[in-house]
Amino acid sequence: MPAQLVSIEAAPDLVDQVYRALLGAISSGALAPGERLTQEDIAQRLGVSRQPVLQALRLLKKDGFVHDAPGRGVLVAPLDAEQMRQVYQVRGALDVLAARLAAGQRFCIDPKLMERGRRAARGRNVEAMIDADMAFHQAIYAASGNPLIGRSADQHWRHLRRAMGAVLQAEPQRESLWDEHEAIAKAIAAGDEARAARLSEAHVAQASEALARRLAEQLARGAAAAGRTHSASPPRHRQGDTA
Repeated sequence: MPAQLVSIEAAPDLVDQVYRALLGAISSGALAPGERLTQEDIAQRLGVSRQPVLQALRLLKKDGFVHDAPGRGVLVAPLDAEQMRQVYQVRGALDVLAARLAAGQRFCIDPKLMERGRRAARGRNVEAMIDADMAFHQAIYAASGNPLIGRSADQHWRHLRRAMGAVLQAEPQRESLWDEHEAIAKAIAAGDEARAARLSEAHVAQASEALARRLAEQLARGAAAAGRTHSASPPRHRQGDTA
């Protein structure tokens, strides 16, 4: 006689929800680099118990978005230009492979996706810019026919989304971005595997250099401003100091 299985009511995965909520806040800058996070505070703000928060923080730590803090809690990981270059190196290899495989299928990217991207680039909605950029590349990952490419790229895009958000808040998107996308899309649709791969490689290289340079400049400006603020602050009077 087959074993009886009791039906289980579907319930939201609280750990995943907490993880995504925290990742979204870190990516948008709502949780700033260096900010301390504690289980108690997050649980209270999200209205959940501490257990899913603990598990979500462990995942964020594993993925490199938070670090252990002195004492209790964790700190939001700093942004790092060199790390972004390394992320782009891996993502670039995946993009080149995906473009070559998608060209083998003569895949045609939806023109509406391209128009959405150009419209976002003309606007000021940073989230819309990043979403459109990701949608373009994810369409190529899906068209490659190899699901491992999209899964592997997803982790890298999480870090890139955070850095892109920080940069685009202060500086406009590269004007050539969607021209490069269109050239890649045409090569893929034409079935030109070599050209699609070559254009994808060049696109990622230019995006990597632009993002890393802008991020490094932005971080340097922030550090300089913090230094000026610190030096301008009067010394605190301690017992024994002369007035």
